[in-house]
Amino acid sequence: MNKEALTALVAEILGEMECDTQSPMVKGGEYHPANPGPKPAPEPHCDGDFVEDVSELDLRKLYLVDNPADAEAFRRLKARTPARLGAGRAGPRYKTLTMLRFRADHAAAQDAVFSQIPEDFAKIHGLIPVQTKCKDKDQYLTRPDLGRRFDEATAQQIRSALPHAPRIQVVIGDGLSSAAIAANAMDCLQAMEAGLKTMGIPLGPTLFVRYCRVGAGDAVGSITECDLVCVLVGERPGLVTAQSMSAYLTYKPRIGALESSRTVVSNIHAQGTPAVEAGAHIAQLMATILERKVSGVALHLEAGA
Repeated sequence: MNKEALTALVAEILGEMECDTQSPMVKGGEYHPANPGPKPAPEPHCDGDFVEDVSELDLRKLYLVDNPADAEAFRRLKARTPARLGAGRAGPRYKTLTMLRFRADHAAAQDAVFSQIPEDFAKIHGLIPVQTKCKDKDQYLTRPDLGRRFDEATAQQIRSALPHAPRIQVVIGDGLSSAAIAANAMDCLQAMEAGLKTMGIPLGPTLFVRYCRVGAGDAVGSITECDLVCVLVGERPGLVTAQSMSAYLTYKPRIGALESSRTVVSNIHAQGTPAVEAGAHIAQLMATILERKVSGVALHLEAGA
């Protein structure tokens, strides 16, 4: 899909999302977008001003080098990257603001890893809640293998709740960032549903998997025998954002599938690819994968990439 076609599809999906106020596409509850509407413009800050919350500062507009040769040129450069350029220094050390912002972003990343998705998240959004073999967050972080599997009771629950051999099975997993799922998953899912609807491809019930690794999608594929699984999962947070989500699409997913068999859409967040735009792109990818019956590296090779 070229840029013009994707732009048109996103515009169509947004129109449907805005008009469908009586029957929201997100099952089981009222639709609340991650970005509900225009917000008051942030109060402008000058370099050196006091702010109560350093995380509110836009690093792309913050330039702390003293006596620069060409400040405006460097500001234009910073506006194109989230990298921490132009941080300045106090002698051989970082400036206080630079260190405080670093610690604030690091704390946000830690919070995203250790925090939990609310217990009622699945119920509010009409998802089917299940849990991997991990018993708690600590075990999830130390035993990645358990985050890829389900015990027999949970496997039976999945069989009972989902149709057998669906064309597409969507899985939402908390992953390593619960903040990413809370901020992006439902907007992305709604856009995916709308995009697939325009192509005549229905979506069935969606699983929510707690303590989820990407490989849990392979286990779901083995249980349901679906043609295609799409796992929306929170990625390991970094210092740029703690809300980055990725989508992993695997054709004929089964336990033991190679990592090279996955097609990935990454950096789904407000500063990267917005959730709605990503959802439209993922819907098109799903249709392509189902048509060509291949995903991952093989899909790129077939397309001549």
